[in-house]
Amino acid sequence: MSMATGTSSSWMIFGLVLAMLSIAPLAAEARAFFVFGDSLVDSGNNNYLATTARADAPPYGIDYPTHLPTGRFSNGLNIPDIISEQIGQTHPPLPYLNPELIGQKLLVGANFASAGIGILNDTGIQFINIIRMFRQLNYFEEYQHRVSTIIGEEQTRQLVNKALVLITVGGNDFVNNYYLVPFSARSRQFALPDYVKYLISEYRKLLMRLYELGARQVLVTGTGPMGCVPAELAMRGTNGGCSAELQRAAALYNPQLVQMVQGLNREIGQDIFIAANTQQMHMDFISDPQAYGFTTSKIACCGQGPNNGLGLCTALSNLCPDRDHYAFWDPFHPSEKANRIIVQQIMSGTTQYMNPMNLSTLLASDSITN
Repeated sequence: MSMATGTSSSWMIFGLVLAMLSIAPLAAEARAFFVFGDSLVDSGNNNYLATTARADAPPYGIDYPTHLPTGRFSNGLNIPDIISEQIGQTHPPLPYLNPELIGQKLLVGANFASAGIGILNDTGIQFINIIRMFRQLNYFEEYQHRVSTIIGEEQTRQLVNKALVLITVGGNDFVNNYYLVPFSARSRQFALPDYVKYLISEYRKLLMRLYELGARQVLVTGTGPMGCVPAELAMRGTNGGCSAELQRAAALYNPQLVQMVQGLNREIGQDIFIAANTQQMHMDFISDPQAYGFTTSKIACCGQGPNNGLGLCTALSNLCPDRDHYAFWDPFHPSEKANRIIVQQIMSGTTQYMNPMNLSTLLASDSITN
């Protein structure tokens, strides 16, 4: 080997070592953030899929920093974006399918969520290509293999153990499955109380899989008051109010979800999972929108028909001039302002909203075990 070639090789090796050293401390010190679930937390994975469950056209994103649609089902930031701000991340984790999620960006975390999915694999079948929960978890495993090639297996394990994990799933199992059509396959198979028990048992398997994959700080959200969103007010409202049947479903489901989370923590012997009572968080501003600075919680900002609750939010829809006056951006999804109120309760809410503790308390805990 000539001296020139040897010198070149040495500098190449030295450069690789420096690159590794620049990445390794990030894995040890920064808190990564992983997101799983449906359209409430999807940040754009469905943009890369041939599906109708997309939010990649205006006016979605009208209040996002770029004022462009991103795939978020929001006028601006969604719940993971705001949580990401709260935990000190400079940028929220990218969608897992985003080709820019490489190198150091992987160490920030990843968003695996996909609009339209549910706890059950048959939820959202009308949307065709969506990333169902089993695949989101498979992607999480794949993600860890990718990161281990950058920082090694041990540091990858630490990164995942110390990360915050958000999972938001369940609403579509009612709206886009059980109640999608009269006499749906699932409604013929199960009476509502039995369906709720089945969903909870299947959700438990998902949470245990997250635990097996290394998640140790997991925020689990319940459903909102499904019967009170503008879409359900328009289609199934009872005497001008919320849909009684969907409210009954939420009232059955959410307490059982909390009980299941409590049982898992007892079984593991540690408070791995915390449950957010998002039904109550929503009901606060649905019951008294003016107290939270909203003009209305019954009419979507973007939509058409009664309550702007029918069909999709598109460039041809009615569009309100000031999104901060509306609790709901489109027929199903909260506005950015509403998302900020929800995250505030997640971060610092009392046990009325968070069980067994709020997110700030969980993140301050030093009791993570492997």
